[in-house]
Parts: sequence; structure tokens; C-alpha cells
Amino acid sequence: MTAPIAPDVRTLPRRAAPEADPRPNLIGLTRAELRAALIAAGTPEGQARMRTGQLWQWLYHWGVRDFAQMTNLAKEYRAFLAANFRIALPEVVVRQVSADGTRKYLLRIEGGHEVETVYIPEEDRGTLCVSSQVGCTLTCSFCHTGTQRLVRNLTAAEIVGQVMVARDDLGEWPVPGAPKDETRLLSNLVLMGMGEPLYNFEAVRDAMQIVMDGEGLSLSRRRITLSTSGVVPEIARTAAEIGCLLAVSFHATTDAVRDTLVPINRKWNIATLLGALRDYPRLSNSERITFEYVMLKGVNDSDEDARRLVRLIAGIPAKINLIPFNPWPGAPYERSDWARIEAFADIIYKAGYASPIRTPRGEDIMAACGQLKSETERARRVRAPAD
Repeated sequence: MTAPIAPDVRTLPRRAAPEADPRPNLIGLTRAELRAALIAAGTPEGQARMRTGQLWQWLYHWGVRDFAQMTNLAKEYRAFLAANFRIALPEVVVRQVSADGTRKYLLRIEGGHEVETVYIPEEDRGTLCVSSQVGCTLTCSFCHTGTQRLVRNLTAAEIVGQVMVARDDLGEWPVPGAPKDETRLLSNLVLMGMGEPLYNFEAVRDAMQIVMDGEGLSLSRRRITLSTSGVVPEIARTAAEIGCLLAVSFHATTDAVRDTLVPINRKWNIATLLGALRDYPRLSNSERITFEYVMLKGVNDSDEDARRLVRLIAGIPAKINLIPFNPWPGAPYERSDWARIEAFADIIYKAGYASPIRTPRGEDIMAACGQLKSETERARRVRAPAD
């Protein structure tokens, strides 16, 4: 029997924390915000639109971080930009590569806080799982991230920065003068990392507008999926202002069970959530909604649960992603047996819904669904004195 491949773990040298830089960061500004910032700093209004377009391409198409390399700008204007602005991304503290090729990045952001981002390579795509908060406002009982208190929301710069850091690591920025290559290693993005995206709506929206812009990172809205636990008031707004695909952390078919697994259900129960979801495909011009369902042994995995799930979502264009529970230290649940998961999937499939079973990825580096948690929080818990 072949011995398993040990995961590749690389801790990058920790640089001394820089002194606070008062210059505004250009990363994360929408086009309108970038134009306004340039004018406020002294760029003539008549030039601002052109300068915004030039900067946008350097930042988001070419991935350039040094104003001196922006060669279609006059030398004096490059000096002006350097004096008034900065280009800053999250710092990679630890980079881990799983035996299955999954990459996990521990990123340090302003204030010394840390978040995790995961890149999952597949045959026909490469998906980046992005975080939207440090910690999480929710306390979903099956999720490791949910055991970490919320520290703060991420800024649009810190959300976009995760995409740019991953592209750095993948070597995916185009090279000036090289033949055009349409291959995308990072082809899909899912807002399924740390945090509840709809509790940080404005920053997530602005970041996704930057990611979707055709003159920069240029990811189609149909290749972006936002996952929510059910923040009902923001669902219609997501359709109108972002328009990406929607996934819902559903995980139970009765309010009694969902109240425990996904406590936000106590505020917006299953009936209220489903009422908001029925209009989403029409409002966002999306094909269907993805219902995420973690398989927990003896909790939510019975045949009756499967039949009840089918009845609940009747009339909603949907697919159901079945997620084998990914264990973490101290977890109160076990993964459903594989035969039970397949039987559950079969009931859903026979009712006319796609019911793929998600293959766990990156478990050896704690990068699988529900396992993300910042290293600083883990260390804090290890160092805490016993009660």
C-alpha cells in the first residue's frame, strides 16, 4: 500500500508590522470610488476617467503593484500616484498544499487579524473559497468557524485581495507581450469561507463588482456563488445588486433541528427563508439555487428527511449539494455512513433534483468545508489557562 503524501506546509517569513500608512489603498475601490479618489488627490476631472481605466487595467488585469511599472502613465503622474496612494494586499503567513492539491492560505490583514482562503483545483475548473469576516457572527453547531467569535468584517480590499493573492501563487497574471492564454486556473469563486457574507453586504457587493469587471479580473457572475445561512432581508438585495448564483446553508428539514444546526433559523425560519428564495432565480436571472446539506449521522440523514426536503423545495429551481460532515477537534457530530448518504441522494435524484455528493477536499490541512478557523484563534485557545 502506498504511503499517503504528507501535506506541503510552508510558513513564510513574518515581516515586522509596518507603521500605519496614511495613504489610501487603491485595491478595493470601485471604479466610481477610484475616480473620486484621484480627483480628490489632484487629478484634473477631465483626465480622471482615462486615468481610472488605466489604473484599473494595471491593478486587476496585469496584477502590477508598483506605480513605477505602469509605463503608459507619465513619469510625473506615477510619482504623484506613489506619493498619494498605496497598493496593499493581505500578507501570506502560511501556505499549505494538501495531498489532493488543495491550497490553503492563512492571510494576515490590517490590525494583525488572520483569515483563511482555500483554492480547490479540479479537472474542469479551479475554485477559490473566499472569506468575508474574521470569525463569524453565527454559531452553526457543525461548523468549526462558528466556534470562533466575530472579530470584524473584511473590507472590499481584503476580499478582492484574497483573489489577487491566489492568482499570485498560481502565477496566473498575464505577461505583457506573451501569447494570449485563455486558460483559467482560478475560474470560479465561492463566498463560502469564514463569515456570513450577507452580514457584510456592502463590502461583499463592492468586491464582487470589482471581480466581475470585464477589464480586470473578469469573472462572470455565473461563476460566482454566494453562500448564506439565511439572512432573509438581504436576499432580494443580493439579486438586484450582485446577481451572482446563490447557495443556502440549509442542513435540516424541520425548524426544531435547524434551530440547533443553524441558529439564525430562530430569527428567519424555514418557511420565511423559502419564501424569500422562491423569487431569487427570477430577480437575479440565475438558473437555480443550490441547497447545501451537511450529512450528520443520526441527526438529519433519514429517508424521511430526504422526502421532506423534496417537498419543501418544490417549485424552486434547485440542486442539492450533499456534504459529508468534515470533522474537527471537539466536534459534536459524526459523518453519516456512506451508504446512508447515497440512499439520501437517491431519493432526491428520483424526485428530479441533481444531488451531487461533494468529495471532501483538503481534510489533511483542515481546509474542507466547515473546517476553516484562523490560526491566531487556534493558538489563543491552546494558550488559554484551564478553567
